[in-house]
Amino acid sequence: MDEEYDVIVLGTGLKECILSGLLSVDGLKVLHMDKNDYYGGESSSLNLNQLWKRFRGDEQPPEKLGTSKEYNVDMIPKFMMANGALVRVLIHTNVTKYLNFKAVDGSFVYNKGKIYKVPATDVEALKSSLMGLFEKRRLRKFFIFVQDFEESNPKTHEGMDLNKITARELISKYELEDDTIDFIGHALALQIDDAYLDQPAMAFVKRVKLYAESLARFQAGSPYIYPMYGLGELPQAFARLSAVYGGTYMLNKPQCKVEFDANGKAYGVTSEGETAKCKKVVCDPSYLSEKVKKVGKVARAVCIMSHPIPDTNDSHSCQVILPQKQLGRKSDMYLFCCSYAHNVAPNGKYIAFVATEAETDDAQAELKPGVDLLGPVDEIFYETYDRFEPTNCPDADGCFISSSYDGTTHFESTVVDVISMYSKITGKALDLSVDLSAASAAAAEE
Repeated sequence: MDEEYDVIVLGTGLKECILSGLLSVDGLKVLHMDKNDYYGGESSSLNLNQLWKRFRGDEQPPEKLGTSKEYNVDMIPKFMMANGALVRVLIHTNVTKYLNFKAVDGSFVYNKGKIYKVPATDVEALKSSLMGLFEKRRLRKFFIFVQDFEESNPKTHEGMDLNKITARELISKYELEDDTIDFIGHALALQIDDAYLDQPAMAFVKRVKLYAESLARFQAGSPYIYPMYGLGELPQAFARLSAVYGGTYMLNKPQCKVEFDANGKAYGVTSEGETAKCKKVVCDPSYLSEKVKKVGKVARAVCIMSHPIPDTNDSHSCQVILPQKQLGRKSDMYLFCCSYAHNVAPNGKYIAFVATEAETDDAQAELKPGVDLLGPVDEIFYETYDRFEPTNCPDADGCFISSSYDGTTHFESTVVDVISMYSKITGKALDLSVDLSAASAAAAEE
């Protein structure tokens, strides 16, 4: 291979595919390789036979579960916020034309042993059984402030500078109870711990606003959307996009070895005796294990069920967030449910995930509070995987490594990593000021 590429991307995980698409659209020459013979890396989508092979070895799945190919089980299941950054990236690259979205039915939060719909507007606050009457009124006032808030219009700031006061100070103005703060912070602003309370209130308010605006977008029961046939469609959509821009995709390339010059800078990738030259390498942690460190691990359960999660209004798709304080833990737990309504399972079947940042070595015991909420399951598989973060200096070695996926069931943290990697690779900010309606018509179509 004599030609030189601007970037070689290794691994077809979600992050790598999005970056490959963004860089191709920018006019860079991209070669994209994967050591596996399937798309998706850690974030692949498995049919029933593949799922069995992964968790049960040579056993065959029982016939009562239906045909294998009707299953598309995402190994890293995450919903997208309708107006969130990932949808903006999809529109920016015009990859939306290859995807068909459907709104997610429900968004719930766990409080004192029960599941409740997450109230996100002044009207919903008054209807919610999550709080008593007086607390509803206080929450309604807070929501009205958030709904009316415009960063560029000081009249809506009620005399506060949200870049100076903390989220805790803003919330105390509305005298909200701890349980209420818990669900606003974790189920609406999607914070993964409570550090946000002592940070400037601006980011917090923007996140609550994003949730409310996303919720209003499709008039569904949640602010989330999800592709028909699951997330496995995304890497393939980006592969098509990349091809349109002259990028090259190669699956099943064993032993992709990054080559470094005498100064320790990457100059190419060798596979099967051939070296492709490049200026920069983008990859997931599995391709450069000597340049990453373990930062944690995720415990999860994958379940096949014949009914929706109880107490979720029969939602065919939903997310339930179990805030850490409710479970006496250091990290939140997440329930994710999707079904035949999104074409990820045969008629009448539901796929549910329970996931959290592992705090012990016993995944089964640790996930029990979440699994107990699911009701009877047809099959359940447990697993843990390590989370890695890069330790290298990309300026010195030309390698841009993504972080492993966390246990959250929404895309917020994933997109932050992608956007920051994009800026490091290109030296410029990603412009995400797109016309959101470009996706909404297509997204809501049935």
